[in-house]
Amino acid sequence: MEQLNTSISTTLDEAEFEHLFKTHFSGLCFFAQRYIKDIDTSKEIVHDAFINLWEKRDSIDITKSVKSYLATSIHNRCLNYLRNNKKFDKEILSFEKLMPEAEPNGMDNLVADELENKIKKSIAELPEKCREIFIMNRFENLKYQEIADKLELSIKTVEAQISKALQVLRAKLVEYITLLIILIKTINI
Repeated sequence: MEQLNTSISTTLDEAEFEHLFKTHFSGLCFFAQRYIKDIDTSKEIVHDAFINLWEKRDSIDITKSVKSYLATSIHNRCLNYLRNNKKFDKEILSFEKLMPEAEPNGMDNLVADELENKIKKSIAELPEKCREIFIMNRFENLKYQEIADKLELSIKTVEAQISKALQVLRAKLVEYITLLIILIKTINI
């Protein structure tokens, strides 16, 4: 699959927009269909999100991930659609819940890969000692006291370094928080 530049210039021209649309329309439709369960309505929601992107191209900060922006926009539109259309027959809704969930699609994987890469990059950019302590705690599952003993540090130093790492990661990943929530909901964690 062709790798899409995940961020584009602040002025979205017609060629870039057309490329975005052709590359991601079907994947975003499947993403929307996980919520809506109706392909025609899903296509309409995705189409509206692209129209909104085009109409607001001058006021939207698209130097960040366009995929994340579109996924968030579509997720919100799906939730609005479901909220506004609660008048569906309850038997149909209960029947739909009996149907097996669709397998994760390519768009979910692309977004998850992008998020994973951003997390790895953010961890790699932490100061050396801070990164070492964070990795020992989060990936090696060592307790603060174990890290303190192993590195011959006080437990307060370990706590401060973990706190610093989390603060830096929160700041660097703030644009992905909505996306992370979407991914968590879609994989049923």
